[in-house]
Amino acid sequence: MSAASTQYATATALGPARDQLWAAVHSGDESRATAVVLDTAEACGDPETVLLDLIAPVQAKVGIEWAANRLTVAQEHAATAIHERAIAVLTHRTAPRPDVARITVACVDGEWHALPARLLAETLRLRGWRVDFLGAHVPTPHLIAHLHRTGPQAVALSSSIPTQLPAAHTAITACQAAGVPVIAGGAAFGPDGRHARTLGADAWAPDARQAAAVLAAGLDRPDPMSAHQTVDDLPHLADQEYTMVVRTAHQLVKATLTELESRFPPMRGYTEEQHRRTAEDLAHIVDFLGTSLYMADEDLFAGFIVWTGEILAARRVPARSLDPALDLLALQLKDFPRACRTLARAREALRTRRAPAFTIPGPGKPA
Repeated sequence: MSAASTQYATATALGPARDQLWAAVHSGDESRATAVVLDTAEACGDPETVLLDLIAPVQAKVGIEWAANRLTVAQEHAATAIHERAIAVLTHRTAPRPDVARITVACVDGEWHALPARLLAETLRLRGWRVDFLGAHVPTPHLIAHLHRTGPQAVALSSSIPTQLPAAHTAITACQAAGVPVIAGGAAFGPDGRHARTLGADAWAPDARQAAAVLAAGLDRPDPMSAHQTVDDLPHLADQEYTMVVRTAHQLVKATLTELESRFPPMRGYTEEQHRRTAEDLAHIVDFLGTSLYMADEDLFAGFIVWTGEILAARRVPARSLDPALDLLALQLKDFPRACRTLARAREALRTRRAPAFTIPGPGKPA
C-alpha cells in the first residue's frame, strides 16, 4: 500500500474518533476528550497515529473555527489545554526507554504556539529519542546555555507566526555557532520551507513524521569556526529599511490610526473596544511589513493582508477598511522603496484576492 493510500485509510478509520474528540474539546469536556484519545490508542495500538492523525487534525480544526469566528479565543485556549493534557496522559503510558540520541525541541523566542513542537517532541520520544522539550517562547541565550550543558545531537526549532522569523534567525545562527545543527518546522517557515532555507537552517520538515525521518538520517554538525552574521544571509538588510520600520513601528501605528478616521468614516462611530482592536490590527500589519522587509519577500506580506481581510470579513468588518491603512503607511514610508513595493503588492492582492496560500494559527492550532 502506498503512503498516500495508507494516510487515506488512516483518515477514514479515525473519522468517527475525530468527530468524538472535536465534540469533546468543543464542549470543554476534558474527561471525554482524554477517554477518546486513550480508547483510540488502545484500538489502533499506535500512539504516534493518535498524536498525528487524531489530535493534530482536530486541533487544526480548532484554528479554522476560530478564523471563521465560530470559536472564541477562550474556547480555543481551552481546546489546546485539553489536548495538551490528553497528550501527557497518552505519552506517559506509552513512551519507551530512550535508546537513540538526545535532542532539544523548543519554540523560538516570542513564539507561544507550543503544541506543534510538543507533537514533534512526543513523536521523537516514542521513537526512542531522549527529548528535552523546552516549550514555548524560549529566549535564545537560555537555549544556548541549555545546549552547552546537555550537548544534544540536534535542535528542533518551531515557529508558527512569521513575525518571529527574525528571532528564529538569531536562534539558528546561535545554535550553529555552538556546533549544534538545526532543523526548523512550523507554518512560519512557509509551506515549502523557503524561509528556513533563507535563514540558513540545516534542515526543514513539513510535519513531525518527516522531521523524525530527517533526524534519523542524521545532520552534520556545523563548524563553530564558520559562524556568520545575519547580514551574511540577508545582504538586503544593509539598506536599513527593516531597521527603520521596526524602530518607528509605534509612531507608524499612531499616525495611521490618527488619520484613519478621515479616510474610513465608519471609524468615527467605533466604540473604545473597536478602536483598541483596530490599533492591534495596525500593529500586526506593521510587524508583518517589517518581517517581509527582513525576508525580502513581498508575497509574505501580501498573503497576510489577504488573510487579514478574510478574518475581518468573518467578523463583519469590510476588508476594504485595510486599503486606507495601507495607503497611509505608504505615504509615511515614501522614502523606502522596498516598503512601498511591498505595500503596493499587498494592495493589489487585496483587490484581486490573489495571494500565496497563507494562514496564521490561532493560539492553539498546530502548524
